[in-house]
Amino acid sequence: MHQTTTFSNALIHWYLRNKRDLPWRKTTNPYHIWLSEIILQQTRVEQGYDYYLRFIMQFPTVFDLANSPEQEVLNLWQGLGYYSRARNLHFSAKYIVEELNGVFPSTYDEILKLKGVGDYTASAIASICFNEPTAVVDGNVYRGLSRYFGISTPINSTKGIKEFKILAQFLINHSNPATHNQAIMEFGARMCKPQNPLCTECPFNESCFALAKNKIKELPVKEKKIKIKKRHFNYLVLFTPKNKTIINQRIGKGIWQNLYEFPLIESKKKIDEIELIEHNTFKELFENKNTIIRLFNTEEKVHKLSHQHLYTQFWIVKIDAEISNTTDWNKLEEFPIPRLIDNFINEIKQTEIFSTFE
Repeated sequence: MHQTTTFSNALIHWYLRNKRDLPWRKTTNPYHIWLSEIILQQTRVEQGYDYYLRFIMQFPTVFDLANSPEQEVLNLWQGLGYYSRARNLHFSAKYIVEELNGVFPSTYDEILKLKGVGDYTASAIASICFNEPTAVVDGNVYRGLSRYFGISTPINSTKGIKEFKILAQFLINHSNPATHNQAIMEFGARMCKPQNPLCTECPFNESCFALAKNKIKELPVKEKKIKIKKRHFNYLVLFTPKNKTIINQRIGKGIWQNLYEFPLIESKKKIDEIELIEHNTFKELFENKNTIIRLFNTEEKVHKLSHQHLYTQFWIVKIDAEISNTTDWNKLEEFPIPRLIDNFINEIKQTEIFSTFE
């Protein structure tokens, strides 16, 4: 017990002298902590910082979030990716308001029942807001513990997940779990970094296994990643005489659920214009219409997601008459859209396509 206390005390001492000044560290409001943890699940602090502030401003309470349309939440989330986080956030806010009378759950077990909340997030909220000694284990914690204790069990294996959780729980400071948890996360993020860790400045450099054995680059161990799926997307970007286009909502499971995109033709390989106009989707949209087609990007745009890479072509399609179910180009910003589409819209607005079509 003395060793674990010494470890935690050294960690907390380092943290109190080196912690970043972040807004979610100035509160124990569980709603605010929950927001920050969900935003930062797959996002760097530098990117998530402004999103957190915007969410707090637009949805000051869980009631504001619950009572807002999902599309408004997705709009505000735009650019963060992993949009299921935003949908789960909205779903859980409604659950808290409707089922729990707006009272945020106050124990690890109850917090874990919220949709989109796993062990790490529940542990963080329970310890920071309610002083429950439940250890957090994220990528930063895996890395620090693996290197310091010399653990080579793969961190993404069932055995590793269990082993590191048990160790982290053993090490936690029961009298100050909130600061301990924040300290061990900050330590991994700023000191025991994935590349070029600051070993010479580390408070544990005299007792670190990886440093002593020259195994910094070998730890932590991860099992081989799953195969990346390659997909080919062809977007039909319509321009009508009145500057309107077609945008559809993605439904069903899969990427970008409930977000909006241009009509999509997915192909097994890169296709040309002839293959495009022979596709049933193109025929259904533009049959008996006079069309002028131009490929906007000569090279496929590669958009990388966690387990798939999207090779995308944007096809500009101009027709000489108006059709139904179209949207004004100037109103596209009102829709929640994937970053891939947003980047394209911003790019095309810098061209002369809006005024000319040669």
